[in-house]
Amino acid sequence: MPHEMLVGTDQQLITLTGIEAIGHHGVYAHEKRDGQPFVVDVTCRLVRTSLADDLATTVDYGEIAGQVVSLIEGGPYDLVETLADVIADACLARRAIDAVVVTVHKPKAPMPVRVADSAVTVARTR
Repeated sequence: MPHEMLVGTDQQLITLTGIEAIGHHGVYAHEKRDGQPFVVDVTCRLVRTSLADDLATTVDYGEIAGQVVSLIEGGPYDLVETLADVIADACLARRAIDAVVVTVHKPKAPMPVRVADSAVTVARTR
C-alpha cells in the first residue's frame, strides 16, 4: 500500500481527502470538451526543522487544496496518471514536504460497464 511508505516514527502526515473540481482530462474529445468531476486525495509527509507552533514551520492546507483545484481545472491531460504526477510534483516542490501519495478519482470515467469509481494513485519521494 502506498501510504505505508509515509508512515514511521517521528513523522508528521497531512491528509486532504475529497478535493473536488471539474476537469477536462481524458482521451476522448467529449471529455475534454464537456469536463467532468475529479476528486483528489493527498497525503504529504512533512519535514519540519522546528516543532514551533508556527505556520511557517509546516504547510498551509488551504494552499495545497487550492493548488490541487487549479491543477484539476488546468491541463488538459489525456491520462489521469499524468494529472496525478503533476499534483505530486507540485506538492514535492514545497520545502516542507518530502514524500506524497496522490489519488485521483474519476468517478464518471466512460466505461463499457458500470463502475462506482476509477482512481489512479502515485507515490513519490524527494
